[in-house]
Amino acid sequence: MVDEYMSAMNDDMAKALSSLQNQLSTVRTGRASPALLDNVQVNVSSYGAVMPLKQLATVSAPDARLLQIAPWDKSVIADIEKAIATANLGLNPNSDGNVVRVPIPPLTTERRQDMVRQVRRMGEDAKISIRHARREYNDLFKELEGDKEISEDELKRVLKQVQEGTDASVKQVDGVVGAKEAEILEV
Repeated sequence: MVDEYMSAMNDDMAKALSSLQNQLSTVRTGRASPALLDNVQVNVSSYGAVMPLKQLATVSAPDARLLQIAPWDKSVIADIEKAIATANLGLNPNSDGNVVRVPIPPLTTERRQDMVRQVRRMGEDAKISIRHARREYNDLFKELEGDKEISEDELKRVLKQVQEGTDASVKQVDGVVGAKEAEILEV
């Protein structure tokens, strides 16, 4: 039973790290990345619906300073341009009637520092999630010991394993955040 709970705890901590990595993929760095537009929602007037950009077009990065969006339906080009312009990403899309091109401007030093702070905040949120999982499973194991389902010695061993798992997960978060900061600060 303890092994099942430990496995579930490790899964919860891995989910926090995976969520952080997904969030960080949308943070703009100095180079173009299709993931930058993952959260863009397009209000498609001809369909009367709001849809994610990736359901309307193919997003590619032909070079380090340009994103190219090839919509499957050419009638949504104006809607895509409008969505990107209003997405608060600091990007100015333009189209030629067939594809939308989004030049990625170089980041200013001030903007880089803002992004580093944002990345650190995301990392701290992931650590909070990991610590929450630690607290939840510590309480669970203490309850099992109180109900005499595990011994006091086993409780001490399990709590030590929980802390080791927490420390390893926090170290992974620090590594991911550090790598993203270096990527942002790279000129």
